Amino acid sequence: MKALLNRPEDAPGADPCILAQSPEELEAAIQSRDRLMVLFYASWCPFSQAFLPTYRNHAAAGEPCYMRILADDGDPVATKYSIDVFPTVLYFEKGKVIKRLDGVYHRGLSKGQLEDFARRCAVPGDR
Repeated sequence: MKALLNRPEDAPGADPCILAQSPEELEAAIQSRDRLMVLFYASWCPFSQAFLPTYRNHAAAGEPCYMRILADDGDPVATKYSIDVFPTVLYFEKGKVIKRLDGVYHRGLSKGQLEDFARRCAVPGDR
């Protein structure tokens, strides 16, 4: 658990968006953090790859903790959270999904959609 809170990736200048290496690591973070924004994306999806820099930039400017996980088709973590389109962003509070931002089929997500979603979650970010 301590490793999740004091990781080298969290050092200044490092990627502000923690990459969950496994579903177990993601679940531990969801349960241990009061607020958590999680990007579910796929390695093969061009819309996920296009959105990733936007998500990372937003993470650099805001709270709570931002996390991401690769969840390709058929991945149990994608099934658990009903991820049907990549990318999708889920916002958790105290271990529960509070809001979700599903990508649009064949369009993905935009910076504006993420900013609006973050505002609705009362999460500061780059504006």
